[in-house]
Amino acid sequence: MTPRPIEAEGLVRRFGPLTAVDGVDLAVEAGEIFGFLGPNGAGKSTTVRMLVTLLRPSDGVARVAGHDVVRDATRVRRAIGVALQDAAIDPLMTANELLQLQSVLHGLSRRESRRRAGELLERVGLTAAADRRVGTYSGGMRRRLDLALALIHEPRVLFLDEPTTGLDPTSRMAVWEEVRALNAEGTTVFLTTQYLEEADELAGRIAIIDRGRIVRQGRPEELKAQVGSPTLRVDVADRGRVEEARRVLARFGPERPAREGRVAIGLEGGAARLADVIRALDEAGVALAHVELDSPSLDDVFADATGRRLEGSAQATAAARGTPA
Repeated sequence: MTPRPIEAEGLVRRFGPLTAVDGVDLAVEAGEIFGFLGPNGAGKSTTVRMLVTLLRPSDGVARVAGHDVVRDATRVRRAIGVALQDAAIDPLMTANELLQLQSVLHGLSRRESRRRAGELLERVGLTAAADRRVGTYSGGMRRRLDLALALIHEPRVLFLDEPTTGLDPTSRMAVWEEVRALNAEGTTVFLTTQYLEEADELAGRIAIIDRGRIVRQGRPEELKAQVGSPTLRVDVADRGRVEEARRVLARFGPERPAREGRVAIGLEGGAARLADVIRALDEAGVALAHVELDSPSLDDVFADATGRRLEGSAQATAAARGTPA
């Protein structure tokens, strides 16, 4: 039986008294894009660093490309490509020079190195900038170069650690298309992100990590279905009537996390009950400034699992700005 590209059982990483990763279990199937979601500090990057052999687990076991990440670390490194968010790239070198250096490190011949570098630069749209110093690159160009460097040896498993953080929408879409193309060719992709849209767009399955533990795992559509009812959010015109609105809405479904001054519930019965809700609030004398009804999202999945919103979500961003979301 062919081993899974990525497996982890009871994976733990401690830093002194702090447990950053606390018993993570993962099973990634061949040829899939697996999304790994969580807020900053949740344990995403620490988990990835253990899987790519940059950190030794404190406990548990992990196998990547069929090899133990501790006992067979060298074999793991030969089988994987890694593009970390904080990867150090010499700004004085050119893309061509960096790709040649990466080729040497992976034992490619000079001829093969030149062929692969040319192919990859064309693939990520950097052929025209191949001999420019990387220090002159934009953020999107650097992320595309990161991807090319990770692919130089044609890895079976690709780890992408928040590959579109800080990119403009056009650059983000370009990275998404390249990830899809690589996956269509058979590459297994392990994608860490805090962008819910990114996970929804790319990943066939996801795991959500919070405070070092996996709190949800499965296909995005299945996880959203488990949340159940759509989320109704209302802003009360008179902030002094928020608690009264909360009491009225409690009759229509369980409360969900929301920013201050707003009340949110899982509306049982869906849109068909919306008129009843508005009528009940009107009868209670609660005037509304804003009403919205949203189908379950990955942010709702995260909120359902943790009781709070994921950083970077529309609702969390709006809460920080004090604006409707």
